[in-house]
Amino acid sequence: MRPLQWSALSIRTSLLLLLLVAAAMLAWRWPAVAESTTLERQPVRIVADGEVFRLEVEMARTADERRTGLMDRDSLAPDAGMLFLYDRIQPPQSGFWMYRTRIPLDIAFIDARGRIATIHTMEPCLSDNPRECPATLAGAPYQAALEVNAGYFAEHGIEAGACVVWPGLTSGCSAAD
Repeated sequence: MRPLQWSALSIRTSLLLLLLVAAAMLAWRWPAVAESTTLERQPVRIVADGEVFRLEVEMARTADERRTGLMDRDSLAPDAGMLFLYDRIQPPQSGFWMYRTRIPLDIAFIDARGRIATIHTMEPCLSDNPRECPATLAGAPYQAALEVNAGYFAEHGIEAGACVVWPGLTSGCSAAD
């Protein structure tokens, strides 16, 4: 019986094949790793008619975080949401869409002082074509937007004019308003 002999070429070929398989596995897993990344969570208080409502929200601060939003989620806890923050005032004709968003949501567009300017309900868009998903326009200038489960605002009597307070809000209304 002859001992197994590896040539330098077969060793290099085997290592290259192993490296390619490892790279393919990493590339296949990368989207799952990226999607599982969680955003910073912060407490948010909404003051409406003297009553305080508390939420635990994910903070979407960057363009990529805002663009992804609540896409590809099957549920949202009852007292959870996502707060979209902007460095400057957004125009009334801008807004949000529900592409790849599977759950119905309420959205409150919030002015620079922390007051809710407008509230809208948004239905999921089940189309694979993003152009077929309607946009929900703010209808008022805003510097933040708060998405929660559809019906949350109505169920709690929260309307335009209510005060929204989150860590880092430096001006405007307060939880005591």
